[in-house]
Amino acid sequence: MMNNELKHLAARVARKTVSRRDFLGRAGALGVSAVAANSLLADAVKAAGPNKGGHLVQGLGGGESTNTLDPALTASQVPFANLRHFGETLVGVSENGELTPRLAENIEASDDAKVWNFKIRKDVEFHNGKTMDANDVMRTMERHSNEDSKSGALGIMQGIESMKVDGDTFAVTLKSPNADLPYLLADYHLVIQPDGGFDNPGAGIGTGPYTVDVDEPGVRHVFKKNPNYWGGDVVNYDSAEVLVINDATARTAALQSGQVHMINRVEPKVAKLIDRAPGVSVKNVAGRGHYVFIMHCDTAPFDSNELRMALKYAINREEMVDKILRGYGTIGNDLPINAAYPLFDETIPQRKHSIEKAKEHYAKSGHDGSPIILRVADGAFPGAVDAGALFQESARAAGIPLEIKREPNDGYWSEVWNKQPFCASYWGGRPVQDQMYSTAYLSTADWNDTRFKNPEFDALLSKAKAELDEGKRKAIYSQMANILRDNGGLICPMFNDFVDAVSDKIAGYVLDPNAELSNGFAPVRTWFA
Repeated sequence: MMNNELKHLAARVARKTVSRRDFLGRAGALGVSAVAANSLLADAVKAAGPNKGGHLVQGLGGGESTNTLDPALTASQVPFANLRHFGETLVGVSENGELTPRLAENIEASDDAKVWNFKIRKDVEFHNGKTMDANDVMRTMERHSNEDSKSGALGIMQGIESMKVDGDTFAVTLKSPNADLPYLLADYHLVIQPDGGFDNPGAGIGTGPYTVDVDEPGVRHVFKKNPNYWGGDVVNYDSAEVLVINDATARTAALQSGQVHMINRVEPKVAKLIDRAPGVSVKNVAGRGHYVFIMHCDTAPFDSNELRMALKYAINREEMVDKILRGYGTIGNDLPINAAYPLFDETIPQRKHSIEKAKEHYAKSGHDGSPIILRVADGAFPGAVDAGALFQESARAAGIPLEIKREPNDGYWSEVWNKQPFCASYWGGRPVQDQMYSTAYLSTADWNDTRFKNPEFDALLSKAKAELDEGKRKAIYSQMANILRDNGGLICPMFNDFVDAVSDKIAGYVLDPNAELSNGFAPVRTWFA
């Protein structure tokens, strides 16, 4: 009887004759958990079917005047969101971690996972009217394999020995076997472009469900529904807009006033308050994202592993998770990998805050006592400035002269991250360990933002790629994790939930642990209720 009553109420919410808040209140009164109630509500909304039309407005942090539509250079949230509107990759990764076909309709591999064939869809049209073919795919991969492109996918492309086109098939031969190759090619940088984007990589021409209408970096980006989309009539909005709102308070105000329909990067300290406000709800999901402080291992004073270890022991992870994440995340262990990844080694000891060990390593480092500059910005991650202040206090207790320098949000990802030797940063994570390590910790990766260059680690990464036995591969990943944890330039105090907020006018929202705002697909997956 209780389930029937809630199903009936959920259907009325879908028809907008009962409010979501009233529904959740009744569910609570009946002793039904919020998770179960929201699941029931989501099913009812989906059953009611999507409405068509309207203009979706997203208020997003993580945009700069220096942004470009070049997929290779995408390094922050707004460019990532832009890619999801106009671009597509060969394959995707679902909210359940499963591979999904996109521009490649079929994938076949040799028994040893060294040769891979991707059958490319026919009758897919780029926004400029050109028909996409396998040559466009190969040229795209060639551009991202070129060091001059500065592509964030360069590290994952370096395992490829050769590529060729045979009719409508794009074939890849690897230097060594890799069962995870399709996951690597799902990397968001690898948007397929006409002739690979060699002529004009920032033109914003893709095969995606929206076309670019307005491109004002650091201000706004507007997209129109693509009438010739190969996937059919999957887009429910007539148009979608990204407003760049880097200030968290301003983003929240824009959502509550109805100026925008969804926002990213809700600050954990206000998330529960926002979720109780009328007309909006918080959408949070745990995943592989992590908030970090990164040191360049090849730049003084961080070329001393003793100093790096001193800073790792000086940070108070528990305090940071409690005060910065407010329950929307978990403790990190100076690794980019957590239990959300397949083949994670849960036996690796948790590094704990220790003033004594921090003092010991600092003394061994021989540091001259001059200020150690840590650069932070609100745009690095929600609460980054406050996290820097907490880090400074705990370091001071160990006698480490940490100095915080606050940088402007605009230009942070082009002028500070991957350039300055010690700064705050974030990673959204990747579906598999190989992709995370290949993108950010392989010696030759363009996005090796800690300048970690360890031949043993590189060799183990190659060995892991070639190992098809999962038990043996897990053991290799464990070795790599310990090397990175004890020798790298990564300080990873916490893994964050993706915390977004959405107007109750929006229906069909899907929680996706791969990235914020439903892995960037909210403009495709949702509709106006």
